[in-house]
Amino acid sequence: WSKEEILEAYLNLVSFRGELQGIQAASRGLFGKDPHGLGQAESLILVSLLRAPNAPFEAVKRRALLNSNSLGWAQVEKELDEKLRRLFLGGYLLEPRAAVAPHVARLLFKGQPKGSSVASSLDASIQRFVMERLEHHLELFRPQNMNQGAALVVENQSGQVLAYVSLGGAASGRTHVDGVQAKRQVGSALKPFLYAHALEERILTPASLLEDSPVDIPVPTGIYSPRNYDNLYRGPVSVRTALASSMNVPAVRALGLVGEEAFLSRLRGLGFSGIKESGDFFGPSLALGSLDVSLWELVNGYRTLANGGMHGELSLTPVRAHSPPSRRVFSREAAFLVSDILSDREARSTTFGLENPLSTRFWAAVKTGTSKDMRDNWCAGYTARFTVGVWVGNFSGQPMWNVSGVSGAAPVWAEIMNFLHRDQISDAPSPPAGLVKRRIAFPKGLEPPRQEWFLSGTEPHNGTLAMNPGLCRIAYPPQGAIMAVDPDIPPEQQEMIFLSEGFQEGMNWRLNGELLPGTGRSVRWGLKEGRHTLSLLDKDGKILDKVSFLVRGSTTWEELPPNQWEISQFWPSP
Repeated sequence: WSKEEILEAYLNLVSFRGELQGIQAASRGLFGKDPHGLGQAESLILVSLLRAPNAPFEAVKRRALLNSNSLGWAQVEKELDEKLRRLFLGGYLLEPRAAVAPHVARLLFKGQPKGSSVASSLDASIQRFVMERLEHHLELFRPQNMNQGAALVVENQSGQVLAYVSLGGAASGRTHVDGVQAKRQVGSALKPFLYAHALEERILTPASLLEDSPVDIPVPTGIYSPRNYDNLYRGPVSVRTALASSMNVPAVRALGLVGEEAFLSRLRGLGFSGIKESGDFFGPSLALGSLDVSLWELVNGYRTLANGGMHGELSLTPVRAHSPPSRRVFSREAAFLVSDILSDREARSTTFGLENPLSTRFWAAVKTGTSKDMRDNWCAGYTARFTVGVWVGNFSGQPMWNVSGVSGAAPVWAEIMNFLHRDQISDAPSPPAGLVKRRIAFPKGLEPPRQEWFLSGTEPHNGTLAMNPGLCRIAYPPQGAIMAVDPDIPPEQQEMIFLSEGFQEGMNWRLNGELLPGTGRSVRWGLKEGRHTLSLLDKDGKILDKVSFLVRGSTTWEELPPNQWEISQFWPSP
């Protein structure tokens, strides 16, 4: 290097007061102008700061005067004194800028000694893009009372967080709230995990038919009546269509087959922390996302599906070679089936149409969610390399006005995914060895014939699906029913009749895991105190429906809560 090049490099890298580095930053920060616009007094001050940038006022002034005398600039002494006083008393002239990642900084520096430095895994270009697009979208929807939002971008393989954004809005006074960690009702964004469980346990296949029709389910607080978002019902639909098009009633029926406790156990395995309640607490609404989940947890859950069912922790710092090993939560086959369904544009079109923010030019699996009264909008999805989650709503819990997951959160998700894949592609995952593909036809033309994936051993033998699987269900007793033994009737004469809706040849019943005598649409059972689980099975032993109910001891009707009188009844034998 020449002497001029060495001097130029030195002036570009030398530290000045505070965190100002280089002559350009010092000139802008201390005097609000570029170096070519500096006057004599300002130039003297910068030169005087080189040897001791944090020297006190008198020392800097003394050194500046010596330099001015050596240069013959004595006429600037008065101006020099004024600018030095303004500098030492008034601070920097740099425009204040919003912190790029304040919530990440709080998390990383928590418990660290003062003055420490920590490297984060954030990608500055992705972080700034996500901030800008989320802020823009919030501004567009502010008239519809959508004021806050959060977004999280992670790399699938390493778990490194590339963008972590929570925008509270200066006007809201809630800029300190961390929307990535805050827990909210997640809505339909929980459905992929429910269906993944049902597929892995061979309770359902992507071609299984579930009834999409109005249903009233007795619960301890009254009647639970799930409705679809568009208030339309389509009769029997396949699991593929039900999940991709986010139909609510089929999801509730799927939960009835899986069981609330089994589903909660799977969610705990996904890292959804703080679930202390039992399945009875949530009831059938668990299928529609009544559970409180953070964006951090949800994104890592979807990342688990992206990684073929392997779960690992997310990291805000660069991941070292010896990161904690992942553990399996879903089988590779179940993760593939759900990913294939969530990326199926045609299956999604039943509810969302073919053109919507969820349709990308590259392979992506994605799901939206909207909580009750439109209080929360979610969109989470993944490609071969990235998983992205977006939440929008209000930290206060106020509802938005006519904003759903596909209109509120999904457009932000799509913009982020398009930015991440602006110069790279995303290929669909390869099917694992435990799957087979078969051409299937549906009864009565319910859905067009298609090629479908099955877990090996669950595929139909002749390619034609029967009408009954997935449609037969327990009509009585309802889920959560409470009965009581009547003290005025001899115990041997007190019976219940289990009834089914729909019929299959060879259908049978199991109570608490034991086969009941008799088959068909109705079976009699002598009342016994305790909690019971009743299952309806087809001729091959596959569970078609399952309910739990309670039989109390000798209790008078007056001792039961009024909202249980109607469902606390049985049919005594004649």
